[in-house]
Amino acid sequence: MSKQEEAEKLFLEGYNCAQSVAGAFAKEMQMDQKTVMRMISSFGGGMGRMREVCGAVSGMAFVAGVLYGYDDPKDDIAKKEHYERVQYLASEFKKETGSIICRELLGIEGKDHAATPSKRTQEYYKKRPCVKMVGLAAGILEQYMKKSN
Repeated sequence: MSKQEEAEKLFLEGYNCAQSVAGAFAKEMQMDQKTVMRMISSFGGGMGRMREVCGAVSGMAFVAGVLYGYDDPKDDIAKKEHYERVQYLASEFKKETGSIICRELLGIEGKDHAATPSKRTQEYYKKRPCVKMVGLAAGILEQYMKKSN
């Protein structure tokens, strides 16, 4: 199963966008899925359902940090390289979608910031592009990882 398919499957199981992308890469991060899901859970809905940066993009950045991030605060070269990596991943996503902002992707500018998540009904899945967004983000990251190795 591709990472795109895995992320989409996780989303359809009820995980948020960030969890779906990061969870698809748990094995590669050498982390158990439950830990990954808890660590990234705050980033769904554009961070706590505030509709800011798309959770799928946050999930990509999270995985990139675990796999390629830096840990020396004085290593400006590693920091720059990592920020370039994150910017590249986000720009690939934005090329396909036009935005990395949740509310823009959903077309709900100024609406629906309630903390209560929407019920996952058939109607929800018809209206929301989220399953496609998580698949796209996971696919972009998978391709990046193949090129990097």
